[in-house]
Amino acid sequence: MKLNVENVSISVLSTDIIRDISLQVKGKQFVGLIGPNGCGKSTLLKSIYKVIKPQQGKVFLDDMDILKSSPKVVSRHMGVVGQFNELSFDFTVREMVMMGRTPHKKLLETDNVRDHEIVEQALEKVHLTGHADRNYVSLSGGEKQRVVLARVLAQQPEFLILDEPTNHLDIKYQLQIFNIVRSLDIGILAALHDLELAAEYCDYLYVVKKGQIVVHGKPADILTREMIGEVFDVECEIYENPVTGGLGIAYLSTR
Repeated sequence: MKLNVENVSISVLSTDIIRDISLQVKGKQFVGLIGPNGCGKSTLLKSIYKVIKPQQGKVFLDDMDILKSSPKVVSRHMGVVGQFNELSFDFTVREMVMMGRTPHKKLLETDNVRDHEIVEQALEKVHLTGHADRNYVSLSGGEKQRVVLARVLAQQPEFLILDEPTNHLDIKYQLQIFNIVRSLDIGILAALHDLELAAEYCDYLYVVKKGQIVVHGKPADILTREMIGEVFDVECEIYENPVTGGLGIAYLSTR
């Protein structure tokens, strides 16, 4: 599915947070949003998945007008994985993942054989089959995030939004999450804070500063020492990683 964001602006208490942003995710692209903390990345994503209503702009997923569609209809097509997923209720892992079937159910409709098959497939995809009967609150941070991802997979979305989903995880779990989502073969829009991970996993990047897109393009074309210095206020050197052949960044000092 194609995501098309047109001229979105968001203000909070008369302060402009997002100013006239437009972007696209074409087909099965993995597109990243990068920028310093507080630049508006998460606010923009929240407007796309209907947590915040923009003052102006349009958001389409193929022909579906996201802003005019009900959350349940949107969630049949779009999944969201955010930063923090703490719960006070003690559900099992399987129960958590089964919640992903809710958008496809009628009122009071019970879970059927197909629902259980989809849940088991989602657990297998994130390598948590052996944890299905464990209590969610007993899991590590990385395991919890994989449960949340499995719940989203159980929705069977055609498009995925990642709102800095690995921000609080160590590198092992970051790589696990990104490897899983990259294998899904669907369109992805992700807010990311790690520039090297963005370069490794994203097909295309939009750079956000003070609520506006200042540059966009392929990672190799726009991740330059000049851009990073201007947007992130740090001095760095860009090099080719001798092991992976990918882009590497050596941070030298703040400005």
